[in-house]
Amino acid sequence: MFGFIGNIGPWELILILVIALIIFGPGKLPEAGKAIGRAMNEFKRASSGIKSEIEEAVSLDEKEDTGTKSDGDAPSST
Repeated sequence: MFGFIGNIGPWELILILVIALIIFGPGKLPEAGKAIGRAMNEFKRASSGIKSEIEEAVSLDEKEDTGTKSDGDAPSST
């Protein structure tokens, strides 16, 4: 669940939550959590969109490369 954070143990997570509770207060903490969740979701969506565009461009480039090699238009060595 927290793979993007790294190696954070339960005590570190509790400390982060206590600090967030002190900073935001009990009334604003759910709103802050929702905002962070939405931002992370949008970031994931944008990064997956960019990743798919790059993969599509690479696959089109590979198709073009293999298409020219299979036509027999290879330069002669003589």
